Amino acid sequence: QVQLVESGGGLVQAGGSLRLSCAASGSIFLYTMGWYRRAPGKERELVATITTALTTIYADSVKGRFTISRDNARNTVNLQMNSLRPDDTAVYYCKASIRYNEYWGQGTQVTVSS
Repeated sequence: QVQLVESGGGLVQAGGSLRLSCAASGSIFLYTMGWYRRAPGKERELVATITTALTTIYADSVKGRFTISRDNARNTVNLQMNSLRPDDTAVYYCKASIRYNEYWGQGTQVTVSS
């Protein structure tokens, strides 16, 4: 089992950048890591994932703007978010998954003002 803590959220103007970090309580070496978000009134959706082989998947809405990365030595996963838009406003969650198990962080709020 692994516990996840997100940080780095905040308020930013449209066009700005934020870097989210997810710190794990243990080794993430064997986990696929991901970032998800839930906007007000919407379902939680995938933002980006990165496998143990460093294969990445991005939602179409963030391609070219967001970059996911992982540091297994530090047990962290980051999400660099550039060219932020008001529709990126959401609570962002970190997830670790392995086989049939998945673990979630508590989320961090990102608000993009127009």
